[in-house]
Amino acid sequence: MLLIGNGRVITRDEAQSYLSDGCVAIRDHLIVEIGSTREVESKYPGSDFIDVRGRVIMPGLINTHTHLYSTFARGLALKDPPPDSFQQILERLWWRLDKVLTLEDIYYSALVPLMDCVKNGTTTIFDHHASPGAVRGSLVTTAKAAQAVGMRCCQCYEVSDRDGKEVAEQGIRENMEFIHYCNQAGDDMAKGMFGLHASLTLSDETLSRCCEENAGTKAGFHIHAAEGRVDVEDCLGRYGRRVIERLFDFGILGSKTIAAHCVHIDDREMDLLRDSKTKVVHNPESNMGNAVGCAPVIEMLRRGVHVGLGTDGYTCDMFESLKVANLLHKHHLTDPKAGWEEAPDMLFRSNGLICEEYFTRPLGKLVPGAYADIIVVDYDPPTPLHAGNLDAHILFGISGPMVDTTIINGRVVMRERQLVDIDEAQILAKSRELAAEVWKRF
Repeated sequence: MLLIGNGRVITRDEAQSYLSDGCVAIRDHLIVEIGSTREVESKYPGSDFIDVRGRVIMPGLINTHTHLYSTFARGLALKDPPPDSFQQILERLWWRLDKVLTLEDIYYSALVPLMDCVKNGTTTIFDHHASPGAVRGSLVTTAKAAQAVGMRCCQCYEVSDRDGKEVAEQGIRENMEFIHYCNQAGDDMAKGMFGLHASLTLSDETLSRCCEENAGTKAGFHIHAAEGRVDVEDCLGRYGRRVIERLFDFGILGSKTIAAHCVHIDDREMDLLRDSKTKVVHNPESNMGNAVGCAPVIEMLRRGVHVGLGTDGYTCDMFESLKVANLLHKHHLTDPKAGWEEAPDMLFRSNGLICEEYFTRPLGKLVPGAYADIIVVDYDPPTPLHAGNLDAHILFGISGPMVDTTIINGRVVMRERQLVDIDEAQILAKSRELAAEVWKRF
């Protein structure tokens, strides 16, 4: 048994959302009880005890759309003039970078953001991978990196026609083999989805192949949907339909599918997303950075669309994504009320519900029977903290670097800001060495 106590416990459980002096009891990889420190200690004598000394104890955060392979883009100089459109960002940066990655590059470019996730309190991620020059074995390679760090991960490979039919077929096989591997392993830590890039890089023939292959796996699709106007214009021009309509017609939408972004969608598409129970993931910083616009998140939520929160690889700090989501919609709608309830709901409730489609135990809340994914945050509130103002304290007082301890699946993976059994300096040195070679090939 492991007890995490003497802390301010935020459970995200409506039945008991806050304990001013609480303790979480962990057996193996599950939470068995939450209560006052005194009561829990007396019930489980002789247990290992982590005294957080008044810090905040809360559920590990979840990132439902990211790209681990993007690491080596940090500091990379483009060979062309600065892009002035989203299409040029794809062509001049991402579609060049992903082509030159080797399996070793993939492993280290995954390790670095995975470590950053742990250090910023994220304990579960949904990763969307691309490496046309090293497709086969890429998902297992990333899964090994996640295992080394201790991260809970749901992965996929983005199938695309942009590198030719042979590479697209390799992507299909990579998805299928990894999904079957995860299904057979029954591991709490690794799950698979079927990845698709975006409508604009997928022909009808390839989409049909993907749907045919994925039938019967019980895995959903993970796709960029209507991220930029170019995706919509391409879809209307070539197929006479909008993006979400095209995905619906192919049977790609559904409760286990993630449609990332959904910036340029109309009312009918929102209704299709809602009625199909498709999970949308909002990525505010990435949308701002790529200048693609502001997703109609407030309207989607009003209509009953399920919207979670991700980063698209822009950051590893979900607290940061929360803050930007709150601000973006206020600014975009010129409404100071916008985002106040919606941003925390996306991060703390909707992301957990997305996880329920793939993981057998609850995530994103501290309740008996949930996975023991827990973080300790070094936050000493300057004003009263209680059940009615938790989100305000998180929004205005807490950031990723304040995370002191991270526990994933009952295992302490970071304690007092030190990663456990991970040589961070060695990994970063190797990452720099590999990145320099990638830049030469870019």
